[in-house]
Amino acid sequence: MVPFAGWSMPIQYRDSIMDSTVNCRANGSLFDVAHMCGLSLKGRGAIPFLESLVVADVAALRDGTGTLTVFTNEQGGAIDDSVIAKVTDHHIYLVVNAGCRDKDLAHIEAHMEAFNKKGGDVKWHIHDDRSLLALQGPLAAPTLQLLTKEDLSKMYFSDFKMIDINGYACFLTRTGYTGEDGFEISVPSENAVDLAEAILERSEGKVRLTGLGARDSLRLEAGLCLYGNDMEQHITPVEAGLSWAIGKRRRAEGGFLGADVILKQLQEGPKIRRVGMVTQGPPARSHSELVSGSGERIGEVTSGGFSPCLKKNIAMGYVKSGMHKAGTELKVVVRGKSYDAVVTKMPFVPTKYYKPS
Repeated sequence: MVPFAGWSMPIQYRDSIMDSTVNCRANGSLFDVAHMCGLSLKGRGAIPFLESLVVADVAALRDGTGTLTVFTNEQGGAIDDSVIAKVTDHHIYLVVNAGCRDKDLAHIEAHMEAFNKKGGDVKWHIHDDRSLLALQGPLAAPTLQLLTKEDLSKMYFSDFKMIDINGYACFLTRTGYTGEDGFEISVPSENAVDLAEAILERSEGKVRLTGLGARDSLRLEAGLCLYGNDMEQHITPVEAGLSWAIGKRRRAEGGFLGADVILKQLQEGPKIRRVGMVTQGPPARSHSELVSGSGERIGEVTSGGFSPCLKKNIAMGYVKSGMHKAGTELKVVVRGKSYDAVVTKMPFVPTKYYKPS
Protein backbone atom coordinates (compact mmCIF):
# COMPACT_ATOMS: atom_id res chain seq x y z
CA MET A 1 0.00 0.00 0.00
CA VAL A 2 1.19 3.53 -0.77
CA PRO A 3 -0.18 7.04 -0.14
CA PHE A 4 -1.74 8.40 -3.35
CA ALA A 5 -3.71 11.66 -3.68
CA GLY A 6 -4.65 11.52 0.01
CA TRP A 7 -5.70 7.85 -0.13
CA SER A 8 -3.96 4.63 0.79
CA MET A 9 -3.78 2.62 -2.44
CA PRO A 10 -2.53 -0.83 -3.43
CA ILE A 11 0.52 -0.98 -5.74
CA GLN A 12 -0.10 -4.71 -6.09
CA TYR A 13 -2.13 -7.55 -4.59
CA ARG A 14 -0.92 -11.17 -4.48
CA ASP A 15 0.23 -11.23 -8.12
CA SER A 16 3.37 -9.47 -9.33
CA ILE A 17 2.98 -6.35 -11.49
CA MET A 18 4.24 -8.39 -14.48
CA ASP A 19 1.72 -11.21 -13.94
CA SER A 20 -1.15 -8.77 -13.27
CA THR A 21 -0.47 -6.84 -16.48
CA VAL A 22 -0.39 -9.98 -18.62
CA ASN A 23 -3.47 -11.44 -16.89
CA CYS A 24 -5.50 -8.31 -17.60
CA ARG A 25 -4.94 -8.75 -21.35
CA ALA A 26 -5.41 -12.56 -21.25
CA ASN A 27 -8.34 -12.74 -18.81
CA GLY A 28 -9.25 -9.66 -16.79
CA SER A 29 -8.52 -7.27 -13.96
CA LEU A 30 -10.61 -5.58 -11.30
CA PHE A 31 -9.31 -2.23 -10.02
CA ASP A 32 -10.50 -0.37 -6.95
CA VAL A 33 -10.54 3.21 -8.28
CA ALA A 34 -12.89 4.60 -5.61
CA HIS A 35 -10.41 7.44 -5.01
CA MET A 36 -11.52 9.06 -8.28
CA CYS A 37 -14.12 11.81 -8.11
CA GLY A 38 -17.48 11.33 -9.84
CA LEU A 39 -19.89 14.24 -10.18
CA SER A 40 -23.08 15.20 -11.98
CA LEU A 41 -23.93 18.57 -13.51
CA LYS A 42 -27.68 19.15 -13.77
CA GLY A 43 -29.94 21.85 -15.11
CA ARG A 44 -30.96 23.55 -18.37
CA GLY A 45 -27.49 25.10 -18.61
CA ALA A 46 -25.48 21.92 -17.93
CA ILE A 47 -24.21 21.54 -21.52
CA PRO A 48 -23.38 25.22 -22.32
CA PHE A 49 -21.73 25.51 -18.90
CA LEU A 50 -19.52 22.44 -19.35
CA GLU A 51 -18.66 23.50 -22.92
CA SER A 52 -17.24 26.76 -21.54
CA LEU A 53 -14.67 24.67 -19.60
CA VAL A 54 -13.83 21.68 -21.88
CA VAL A 55 -12.86 21.11 -25.53
CA ALA A 56 -15.53 18.47 -26.32
CA ASP A 57 -18.65 19.01 -28.41
CA VAL A 58 -20.90 17.88 -25.55
CA ALA A 59 -24.13 18.99 -27.28
CA ALA A 60 -23.42 16.61 -30.20
CA LEU A 61 -23.23 13.53 -27.95
CA ARG A 62 -26.27 11.27 -28.12
CA ASP A 63 -27.95 10.58 -24.77
CA GLY A 64 -26.16 7.68 -23.09
CA THR A 65 -22.82 8.26 -24.84
CA GLY A 66 -19.59 9.85 -23.69
CA THR A 67 -16.06 10.84 -24.55
CA LEU A 68 -12.66 11.72 -23.13
CA THR A 69 -12.21 15.46 -22.76
CA VAL A 70 -9.82 18.04 -21.31
CA PHE A 71 -10.47 20.94 -18.92
CA THR A 72 -8.34 23.86 -20.12
CA ASN A 73 -7.00 27.05 -18.55
CA GLU A 74 -6.75 30.55 -20.11
CA GLN A 75 -3.36 29.65 -21.64
CA GLY A 76 -4.79 26.54 -23.31
CA GLY A 77 -3.02 24.21 -20.87
CA ALA A 78 -4.67 21.12 -19.39
CA ILE A 79 -6.15 21.46 -15.89
CA ASP A 80 -7.24 17.80 -16.05
CA ASP A 81 -8.51 15.14 -18.41
CA SER A 82 -11.93 13.65 -17.70
CA VAL A 83 -14.33 11.03 -19.02
CA ILE A 84 -17.75 12.63 -19.48
CA ALA A 85 -21.13 11.10 -20.35
CA LYS A 86 -24.25 12.88 -21.55
CA VAL A 87 -27.07 11.23 -19.61
CA THR A 88 -29.66 13.71 -20.97
CA ASP A 89 -29.56 17.32 -22.22
CA HIS A 90 -29.92 18.37 -18.57
CA HIS A 91 -27.59 15.86 -16.90
CA ILE A 92 -23.88 15.27 -17.49
CA TYR A 93 -21.93 12.68 -15.48
CA LEU A 94 -18.16 13.02 -15.29
CA VAL A 95 -15.17 11.56 -13.47
CA VAL A 96 -12.07 13.59 -12.61
CA ASN A 97 -8.68 12.48 -11.30
CA ALA A 98 -8.25 12.10 -7.54
CA GLY A 99 -4.99 14.07 -7.57
CA CYS A 100 -6.76 16.99 -9.27
CA ARG A 101 -9.99 16.85 -7.25
CA ASP A 102 -9.53 19.97 -5.10
CA LYS A 103 -8.21 22.05 -8.00
CA ASP A 104 -10.91 20.82 -10.42
CA LEU A 105 -13.80 21.31 -8.02
CA ALA A 106 -12.65 24.83 -7.07
CA HIS A 107 -12.33 25.67 -10.79
CA ILE A 108 -15.77 24.27 -11.68
CA GLU A 109 -17.43 25.91 -8.66
CA ALA A 110 -15.99 29.38 -9.35
CA HIS A 111 -17.15 29.26 -12.98
CA MET A 112 -20.53 27.79 -11.98
CA GLU A 113 -21.19 30.72 -9.61
CA ALA A 114 -20.36 33.22 -12.37
CA PHE A 115 -22.49 31.28 -14.89
CA ASN A 116 -25.52 31.20 -12.57
CA LYS A 117 -25.12 34.89 -11.64
CA LYS A 118 -25.60 35.68 -15.33
CA GLY A 119 -28.91 33.79 -15.31
CA GLY A 120 -27.55 30.32 -16.10
CA ASP A 121 -29.12 27.19 -14.60
CA VAL A 122 -26.65 24.55 -13.45
CA LYS A 123 -26.03 22.79 -10.16
CA TRP A 124 -23.82 19.90 -9.20
CA HIS A 125 -23.84 16.78 -7.08
CA ILE A 126 -20.51 15.24 -6.03
CA HIS A 127 -20.95 11.47 -5.75
CA ASP A 128 -19.03 10.95 -2.51
CA ASP A 129 -21.70 8.38 -1.59
CA ARG A 130 -20.55 6.15 -4.48
CA SER A 131 -17.41 4.10 -5.24
CA LEU A 132 -15.82 3.30 -8.60
CA LEU A 133 -14.65 -0.12 -9.76
CA ALA A 134 -12.92 -0.71 -13.11
CA LEU A 135 -13.39 -4.13 -14.72
CA GLN A 136 -11.05 -4.60 -17.70
CA GLY A 137 -10.03 -7.32 -20.13
CA PRO A 138 -11.63 -9.94 -22.41
CA LEU A 139 -13.61 -11.52 -19.53
CA ALA A 140 -15.03 -8.15 -18.39
CA ALA A 141 -18.24 -8.30 -20.44
CA PRO A 142 -19.00 -12.03 -20.05
CA THR A 143 -18.43 -11.81 -16.29
CA LEU A 144 -20.50 -8.65 -15.79
CA GLN A 145 -23.30 -10.07 -17.97
CA LEU A 146 -23.84 -12.78 -15.33
CA LEU A 147 -24.74 -10.02 -12.83
CA THR A 148 -27.20 -7.93 -14.88
CA LYS A 149 -30.35 -8.36 -17.03
CA GLU A 150 -29.22 -5.52 -19.35
CA ASP A 151 -27.87 -6.78 -22.73
CA LEU A 152 -24.25 -5.58 -22.63
CA SER A 153 -23.65 -6.60 -26.27
CA LYS A 154 -25.75 -3.54 -27.26
CA MET A 155 -23.52 -1.22 -25.22
CA TYR A 156 -20.45 0.06 -27.07
CA PHE A 157 -17.20 1.84 -26.17
CA SER A 158 -17.94 5.12 -24.29
CA ASP A 159 -21.65 4.29 -23.84
CA PHE A 160 -23.24 5.09 -20.45
CA LYS A 161 -26.23 3.50 -18.70
CA MET A 162 -27.87 3.56 -15.28
CA ILE A 163 -28.62 -0.10 -14.58
CA ASP A 164 -28.92 -2.66 -11.80
CA ILE A 165 -25.86 -4.86 -11.34
CA ASN A 166 -26.13 -7.62 -8.73
CA GLY A 167 -29.24 -5.74 -7.51
CA TYR A 168 -27.38 -2.43 -6.93
CA ALA A 169 -28.21 0.83 -8.75
CA CYS A 170 -25.06 1.47 -10.81
CA PHE A 171 -23.79 3.99 -13.35
CA LEU A 172 -22.04 1.92 -16.02
CA THR A 173 -19.62 3.31 -18.63
CA ARG A 174 -17.96 1.08 -21.22
CA THR A 175 -14.51 2.59 -20.88
CA GLY A 176 -11.25 2.14 -19.02
CA TYR A 177 -7.57 2.91 -18.78
CA THR A 178 -5.93 -0.25 -20.12
CA GLY A 179 -6.63 -0.36 -23.87
CA GLU A 180 -8.78 -3.43 -23.26
CA ASP A 181 -12.56 -3.69 -23.48
CA GLY A 182 -14.10 -3.05 -20.10
CA PHE A 183 -16.30 -1.01 -17.79
CA GLU A 184 -16.13 1.57 -15.06
CA ILE A 185 -18.85 0.88 -12.52
CA SER A 186 -20.07 3.53 -10.08
CA VAL A 187 -21.83 1.72 -7.23
CA PRO A 188 -23.26 2.92 -3.89
CA SER A 189 -20.33 2.68 -1.46
CA GLU A 190 -22.15 0.35 0.93
CA ASN A 191 -22.43 -2.21 -1.93
CA ALA A 192 -18.91 -1.82 -3.37
CA VAL A 193 -17.19 -4.69 -1.53
CA ASP A 194 -20.11 -7.06 -2.22
CA LEU A 195 -20.06 -6.18 -5.93
CA ALA A 196 -16.28 -6.63 -6.16
CA GLU A 197 -16.56 -10.04 -4.49
CA ALA A 198 -19.41 -11.07 -6.83
CA ILE A 199 -17.38 -10.10 -9.93
CA LEU A 200 -14.31 -12.03 -8.75
CA GLU A 201 -16.42 -15.07 -7.83
CA ARG A 202 -18.37 -15.14 -11.12
CA SER A 203 -15.11 -15.03 -13.12
CA GLU A 204 -14.04 -18.27 -11.36
CA GLY A 205 -10.77 -16.68 -10.27
CA LYS A 206 -9.69 -15.55 -13.75
CA VAL A 207 -10.41 -11.86 -13.14
CA ARG A 208 -7.87 -10.79 -10.50
CA LEU A 209 -7.66 -7.80 -8.18
CA THR A 210 -5.05 -5.51 -9.72
CA GLY A 211 -3.19 -2.53 -8.22
CA LEU A 212 -1.69 0.76 -9.36
CA GLY A 213 1.56 -0.84 -10.59
CA ALA A 214 -0.09 -2.88 -13.35
CA ARG A 215 -2.56 -0.05 -14.00
CA ASP A 216 0.42 2.13 -14.96
CA SER A 217 2.02 -0.56 -17.19
CA LEU A 218 -1.31 -1.19 -18.93
CA ARG A 219 -2.08 2.47 -19.66
CA LEU A 220 1.49 3.06 -20.88
CA GLU A 221 1.25 0.07 -23.27
CA ALA A 222 -2.06 1.56 -24.48
CA GLY A 223 -0.39 4.96 -25.06
CA LEU A 224 -2.71 6.73 -22.59
CA CYS A 225 -1.72 9.91 -20.72
CA LEU A 226 -1.29 10.07 -16.95
CA TYR A 227 -2.18 13.54 -15.70
CA GLY A 228 0.75 15.02 -13.77
CA ASN A 229 3.24 13.08 -15.96
CA ASP A 230 2.21 13.25 -19.61
CA MET A 231 -0.21 16.14 -19.28
CA GLU A 232 0.14 19.22 -17.10
CA GLN A 233 -1.03 22.83 -16.74
CA HIS A 234 1.47 24.03 -19.37
CA ILE A 235 0.73 21.32 -21.98
CA THR A 236 -2.13 21.85 -24.44
CA PRO A 237 -4.40 19.06 -25.76
CA VAL A 238 -2.85 19.60 -29.23
CA GLU A 239 0.69 19.07 -27.92
CA ALA A 240 -0.54 16.02 -25.99
CA GLY A 241 -1.86 14.40 -29.19
CA LEU A 242 -5.50 14.83 -28.14
CA SER A 243 -6.61 17.05 -31.05
CA TRP A 244 -9.17 14.33 -31.92
CA ALA A 245 -11.01 15.22 -28.68
CA ILE A 246 -11.63 18.81 -29.85
CA GLY A 247 -15.05 18.72 -31.54
CA LYS A 248 -15.48 20.05 -35.10
CA ARG A 249 -17.95 22.72 -33.96
CA ARG A 250 -15.58 23.74 -31.14
CA ARG A 251 -12.75 24.20 -33.68
CA ALA A 252 -14.98 26.60 -35.60
CA GLU A 253 -16.53 28.44 -32.66
CA GLY A 254 -14.04 28.15 -29.77
CA GLY A 255 -15.83 29.28 -26.63
CA PHE A 256 -13.68 27.33 -24.12
CA LEU A 257 -10.83 28.67 -21.97
CA GLY A 258 -7.59 29.10 -23.94
CA ALA A 259 -9.39 28.54 -27.27
CA ASP A 260 -7.31 31.20 -29.05
CA VAL A 261 -4.04 29.37 -28.21
CA ILE A 262 -5.43 25.92 -29.04
CA LEU A 263 -7.11 26.90 -32.33
CA LYS A 264 -3.90 28.63 -33.45
CA GLN A 265 -1.93 25.44 -32.69
CA LEU A 266 -4.45 23.38 -34.69
CA GLN A 267 -3.83 25.65 -37.70
CA GLU A 268 -0.07 26.14 -37.42
CA GLY A 269 0.97 22.96 -35.63
CA PRO A 270 2.42 22.82 -32.09
CA LYS A 271 6.12 23.38 -31.30
CA ILE A 272 6.34 20.17 -29.26
CA ARG A 273 4.50 16.84 -29.54
CA ARG A 274 3.89 13.78 -27.38
CA VAL A 275 5.46 10.64 -28.85
CA GLY A 276 5.95 6.99 -28.00
CA MET A 277 9.41 5.43 -27.94
CA VAL A 278 11.07 2.05 -27.64
CA THR A 279 14.27 2.49 -25.63
CA GLN A 280 17.43 0.44 -25.02
CA GLY A 281 19.42 0.13 -21.78
CA PRO A 282 17.70 0.54 -18.39
CA PRO A 283 14.05 1.72 -18.58
CA ALA A 284 13.75 5.48 -19.11
CA ARG A 285 11.78 7.26 -16.40
CA SER A 286 9.98 10.57 -16.08
CA HIS A 287 12.35 13.55 -16.77
CA SER A 288 14.98 11.43 -18.58
CA GLU A 289 16.49 13.77 -21.18
CA LEU A 290 16.02 13.16 -24.93
CA VAL A 291 18.76 14.29 -27.32
CA SER A 292 19.26 14.15 -31.09
CA GLY A 293 22.10 12.25 -32.78
CA SER A 294 24.13 15.48 -32.76
CA GLY A 295 23.65 15.87 -29.00
CA GLU A 296 21.04 18.67 -29.09
CA ARG A 297 18.47 18.52 -26.29
CA ILE A 298 15.10 17.96 -27.99
CA GLY A 299 12.77 16.99 -25.15
CA GLU A 300 12.20 14.68 -22.21
CA VAL A 301 10.51 11.45 -21.19
CA THR A 302 7.29 11.84 -19.17
CA SER A 303 6.49 8.13 -18.54
CA GLY A 304 8.51 5.00 -19.09
CA GLY A 305 9.06 1.44 -17.98
CA PHE A 306 9.41 -2.18 -18.99
CA SER A 307 6.42 -3.50 -20.95
CA PRO A 308 5.34 -6.84 -19.44
CA CYS A 309 3.42 -7.74 -22.63
CA LEU A 310 6.04 -6.69 -25.21
CA LYS A 311 9.06 -7.64 -23.06
CA LYS A 312 10.92 -4.43 -23.93
CA ASN A 313 11.32 -0.88 -22.61
CA ILE A 314 8.73 1.64 -23.74
CA ALA A 315 8.30 5.31 -22.94
CA MET A 316 6.40 8.41 -23.91
CA GLY A 317 7.51 11.99 -23.80
CA TYR A 318 7.67 15.31 -25.64
CA VAL A 319 10.00 16.21 -28.50
CA LYS A 320 10.38 19.22 -30.78
CA SER A 321 8.08 19.08 -33.81
CA GLY A 322 9.93 17.52 -36.72
CA MET A 323 11.49 14.89 -34.44
CA HIS A 324 8.10 13.29 -33.79
CA LYS A 325 7.73 11.02 -36.83
CA ALA A 326 7.74 7.23 -36.31
CA GLY A 327 11.20 5.79 -37.00
CA THR A 328 13.10 8.91 -35.84
CA GLU A 329 16.21 7.82 -33.93
CA LEU A 330 17.01 9.59 -30.65
CA LYS A 331 19.16 9.12 -27.58
CA VAL A 332 17.74 8.89 -24.08
CA VAL A 333 19.90 9.81 -21.10
CA VAL A 334 19.45 7.50 -18.10
CA ARG A 335 21.65 8.07 -15.02
CA GLY A 336 24.14 10.12 -17.05
CA LYS A 337 24.54 7.59 -19.90
CA SER A 338 23.06 7.79 -23.43
CA TYR A 339 21.07 4.89 -24.90
CA ASP A 340 19.36 4.40 -28.26
CA ALA A 341 15.66 5.20 -28.61
CA VAL A 342 13.34 5.19 -31.62
CA VAL A 343 10.05 7.04 -32.00
CA THR A 344 7.21 4.50 -32.31
CA LYS A 345 3.53 4.79 -33.11
CA MET A 346 1.15 4.42 -30.14
CA PRO A 347 -0.61 2.42 -28.81
CA PHE A 348 2.32 0.04 -28.29
CA VAL A 349 -0.19 -2.80 -27.71
CA PRO A 350 -3.26 -2.80 -30.01
CA THR A 351 -6.42 -1.58 -28.28
CA LYS A 352 -9.48 -3.84 -28.08
CA TYR A 353 -12.32 -1.37 -27.49
CA TYR A 354 -15.78 -2.82 -28.19
CA LYS A 355 -17.19 -0.86 -31.14
CA PRO A 356 -20.00 -1.52 -33.64
CA SER A 357 -18.55 -3.70 -36.43
